[in-house]
Amino acid sequence: MLKDVFMALSKNQLLTSAAKKYGLKLGAQTVVAGTNVEDTIKSIRELNALGISATVDNLGEFVFERSEALKAKESILEVIEAIQANGVDAHISLKPTQLGLDIDYDFCYENLYEIVAAASKYDMHINLDMEDYGHLQPSFDLIDTLSKEFSNVGTVIQAYFYRAQDDIEKYKDMRLRIVKGAYKESVEHAYQTKQEIDANYIKLIEYHLLNGKFTSIATHDHNVINHVKKFVKDNQISNDKFEFQMLYGFRKDMQVDLAKEGYNFCTYVPFGDDWYGYFMRRLAERPQNLNLVVKQVFNKRTNTAIGVFAGAFALSQLVSKKKK
Repeated sequence: MLKDVFMALSKNQLLTSAAKKYGLKLGAQTVVAGTNVEDTIKSIRELNALGISATVDNLGEFVFERSEALKAKESILEVIEAIQANGVDAHISLKPTQLGLDIDYDFCYENLYEIVAAASKYDMHINLDMEDYGHLQPSFDLIDTLSKEFSNVGTVIQAYFYRAQDDIEKYKDMRLRIVKGAYKESVEHAYQTKQEIDANYIKLIEYHLLNGKFTSIATHDHNVINHVKKFVKDNQISNDKFEFQMLYGFRKDMQVDLAKEGYNFCTYVPFGDDWYGYFMRRLAERPQNLNLVVKQVFNKRTNTAIGVFAGAFALSQLVSKKKK
C-alpha cells in the first residue's frame, strides 16, 4: 500500500514543481548532494576522503521538450569536465528519458553519444539507468549500439522483471548495477511479492559475481550485504570484482563501515532541484528508507522532520497556502 502511495506521489506534477521551489526548506539536502556542480564536487570530495567513490546523477527524467534534453546534456557534460578537472573519484549515471528518449530515439542517441564520447576521453564510466518497462527495450537498444564503439558504458538489471535473467546473461561482459526495481510494474512483466523479488535479486547477484565483468550491488538491505560477504568468501571472489552501492543520505554509517572493511563502495550521488520524483521512488522501492532518513534528520536536530516525508504533506500545504 505504501509503495502505491509513494509511486502516485512521484508522478504528481504539482508537488514536483513545488519541490523545486521549496526543496531546501524541506530538508532536500539530506538526500541530494547539491543543487549545482560546485556543491556536488564538494560532496564527492567528502565521500572520497572516506574511501568512497561516487556515481553522479543529474536529476531529471521523462523529458518531452528538446530544449530540456539539450540542457540536461550540457549539464552532464559540465559534470564530466568538473570530475576530471577536480580529480575526484566519480563516474556518471544517467536516464535516457532525460536526454530525449520520449521525444525521438535518434535525438536521444545523439545526446548519449556525445556524453559517452566525452567521458571516454578520460576513461570515465557511463551508466545508463533503467526506467519503467515501457522504456526498457529502447534503453537496451541504445546500449547495444553504443557498446559497439565504446567500452566505458554499462547499465542496470532490475530484479523484479521476469526477463532479468536473460538480460544479465546477454550483458555479462559489461559492468552492471543490479537493483530490485523502483517502478510499479504489472504482473504481466514483473514479480509482485517481496519474496519473489528478493530471491531473484540474490540469484542475479550470484550469477554476475561468478560470470560477469564487474558487479555493482545496489542495496540498503544488510541481509543481502551479509549474504554477499559470505558468498564472495566461499567462492573466493576478489573484492576488485564488485562494489556495494547505496544512495546519498542513506545508511551513512554502514557506507563508511563497508569501506573501512576493505570493500569497494560507491555512493549514488544525485544533484539538482528535480529531486522529488527520485526520492518518492526510493521510498516506494523500500518504504523502510523513510525510517533511515527520519533517524538522520532527528540526529541532526534540524527542522526538517516534515520534509523527510519527501514533501508529500508539507509541499501540498505550501502550495495550498500560496494559492490562497
